[in-house]
Amino acid sequence: MSGLPGRDRRAVLHRAGGGTPQVAEPRSAIVIGGGIAGLAAASALSRRGVAVRLLESDDRLGGRVAAWPLGDGRTMSRGFHAFFRQYYNLRALLRTADPDLARLIPVEDYPLQRPDGMRDSFASIPRTPPWSVLGFVVKSPTFTLPSLAAVNVPAALELLRVGFPGTYSRYEGESAAAFLDRLRFPLDARDLALEVFARSFFADPEDFAAGELVAMFHTYFLGSAEGLLFDVPDDDYDTALWAPLAERLRADGVEILTSTPVSSIRLDERRAAVLSDGGAFEADAVVLATDPRSARSLVAGIDSSDLSGWRERVARTRNAAPFTVVRLWFDGQVSPERVAFLGTSGYGPLDNVSVLERFEAGAARWSAQAGGSVIELHGYASPAEVMSDDAAAARVVADLEAQLARVYPETAGMKVLHREVQIRDDCSVIGPTGWDERPGVETPSGRLVLAGDWVRCDYPVALMERAATTGFLAANSLLARWGAAGQDVWTVPMRGLLGPRR
Repeated sequence: MSGLPGRDRRAVLHRAGGGTPQVAEPRSAIVIGGGIAGLAAASALSRRGVAVRLLESDDRLGGRVAAWPLGDGRTMSRGFHAFFRQYYNLRALLRTADPDLARLIPVEDYPLQRPDGMRDSFASIPRTPPWSVLGFVVKSPTFTLPSLAAVNVPAALELLRVGFPGTYSRYEGESAAAFLDRLRFPLDARDLALEVFARSFFADPEDFAAGELVAMFHTYFLGSAEGLLFDVPDDDYDTALWAPLAERLRADGVEILTSTPVSSIRLDERRAAVLSDGGAFEADAVVLATDPRSARSLVAGIDSSDLSGWRERVARTRNAAPFTVVRLWFDGQVSPERVAFLGTSGYGPLDNVSVLERFEAGAARWSAQAGGSVIELHGYASPAEVMSDDAAAARVVADLEAQLARVYPETAGMKVLHREVQIRDDCSVIGPTGWDERPGVETPSGRLVLAGDWVRCDYPVALMERAATTGFLAANSLLARWGAAGQDVWTVPMRGLLGPRR
């Protein structure tokens, strides 16, 4: 079958509303935020002839997937991101600058490891459900006949009976941890395959929605034939992704202003206005595509009776726990068999280890010149005090490095030539309650739409893909009002193998 975004024949096309190929009269929009959501909205709007001005508070694009130079040929970022093949809409955005996705390269495997030596792999598991599930159970050392006998079968079948959007709200009040307890999966399987993935949403399973966890299993494993392997950029994010995309957007007429934080938004019946360090800007509409904390601050300051009640819903959204990224440049190289990306469980705060010279061109050049390795450590849910207590932050960093010596013992005898640390708390968390009250793309004002991975979306999408999808949907909302055609989006199947038929 031609025209599919990947290999899954059950992928679902969600067509945008019809309309003219270009807006019929001059229209303008301000996009606040230069992360994935804002870039997607700017791309979709500009291709329909809308005059777009994109304002980004940082000095570069990419948001939480940004990268920046350190001045000596090395680069830094906010941590590893996996570009799964289910990310149809993110890939559509990247194709606007890289039609063949030549800058994405496959990671052949990403084992999940525990200190007792138990390891799971996804490399040789079939990609198509239900064979993917059966293959994982057969090949994984975490599943034994006694442990499988203890599984709560009705709860396990819930993973195959999903149907969207209802699944998100069906688990109202239940945390991911509570669902895992109810599921009664073998403890080893829970550690290796479940909690590792839940924490990749930058949240402790106790503070993460069961509906999101169930949706995640459908999207990445049980409901999609794309498989669990993923791609990564062949160089740092800015070089491989965002600089080429910015060039494409500018060619389409988008005005990109970085280092331009926005202080307030004003809405009235005729226009929208934005105040920033770069001055005052007016447009027909605003796409608010910032991180959740910035969005809450800007929404709270909008003086509009139309937003009464809705503003409180935005205020109730929350940020996830802090995360810690440590990048180390060693004077020696790790063993050749070390994989590009390793997930871990049971190693204190350490959630994964990346060997950057295995896939990033810049890191590979440094490795060849210096004879060393570039290793990145990521802790997804750090203690809250790391944001205000330097000593607490230093303890987490030291623990991460100590755990690396357990995972890759050869690093214990190496010297760290350079160390870069990033500790941030600007990711979103989808908690166990309040999904139905979470703000969606559209708002009570016809001049304001939202986009981002914190925004409610009825499709089975998450993380970077939710950001890209809501960015396109935000643009579509405005284009529909202006009589122009929108951007079609794709998703994995909207129901599980045993899910309700529409």
